[in-house]
Amino acid sequence: MKSNESKENRAAPSKSPRGETYGHSPSGEKEGGRLAIITGAGTGMGFEEAKAVAAKGYHTIMACHHPDEAEAKRQEIIRATGNENVEVMGIELADLSAVRRFADEIKARFDHLDLLMNNAGTIQTEFRLTPDNIEHTVSVNYVGPYLLTRLLLPLMGKGSRIVNMASLTYWMGRLDFPEFFNRGRKKGFHRIHIYCNTKLAITLFTFQLAKLLKDKGITVNAADPWMVSTNIIHMNIPVVDFLADIFFRPCIYTPRKGADTAIRLLLDEDKASQTGTFNRSNRIINVGDKYYHHKQMQELWDKTEEIVKKFLESK
Repeated sequence: MKSNESKENRAAPSKSPRGETYGHSPSGEKEGGRLAIITGAGTGMGFEEAKAVAAKGYHTIMACHHPDEAEAKRQEIIRATGNENVEVMGIELADLSAVRRFADEIKARFDHLDLLMNNAGTIQTEFRLTPDNIEHTVSVNYVGPYLLTRLLLPLMGKGSRIVNMASLTYWMGRLDFPEFFNRGRKKGFHRIHIYCNTKLAITLFTFQLAKLLKDKGITVNAADPWMVSTNIIHMNIPVVDFLADIFFRPCIYTPRKGADTAIRLLLDEDKASQTGTFNRSNRIINVGDKYYHHKQMQELWDKTEEIVKKFLESK
């Protein structure tokens, strides 16, 4: 596919990516009602986003890297919202086969998807390759969400919303191919630089996908939470982390405040037709033509498609 969405990505059902699901009793029939999927929903901003959509009555799927640990959070959401249609499903964004299995299970159970929040993210402290030979942070922050979105698009229609978690660090990103995919950057490993590169990539993906889906009535937007006190801010240096907990974390956003922009993009009526935008503090941020029409946007799309194409094929 070259910037054209196809309808051929349907596949047979399979097991949950990590083999664990909490809060679901299989019936063998397609399930109705409004559906929202939030990745990384077991902690931080993802938990706040899941709670917000559950409070609005959505059947909420918390797609989590550690589903067993997220079960307590699922129960907390149910108690807080009174919505019992909340479940945890395992997903591993650093394994594209697992992303495909997750999407297959969703498509086997549901005939539509209203909200997709690509929230999960990471900053690795050392160089790691995934089973697909993709640098780990690049897979979790960009390639995995890209593939998940592409696989679930056949379930979406007019009124569906996609929100990608971006970052103000996108402007420090640089895309060198092929090193971006297999090393994170052209030079040696540097976790902050690689993280910035992934946030540039997810931002460009947002703008490109929004253009392609505009006529279908599916909106695609990026949310920048600013600086948020989550587990991702961790240097693995005990003294530094201790001092950061005392002096730095109290000065930055809580996960609820950081998630607010994404929540509004998912739920607010006045955002229903807004698409192709970068948002911070509930406002559209003009990132300029350099990014709206980035010179590498199509190249990034094409190279990503090449990586994920075998996972998009029907079985």
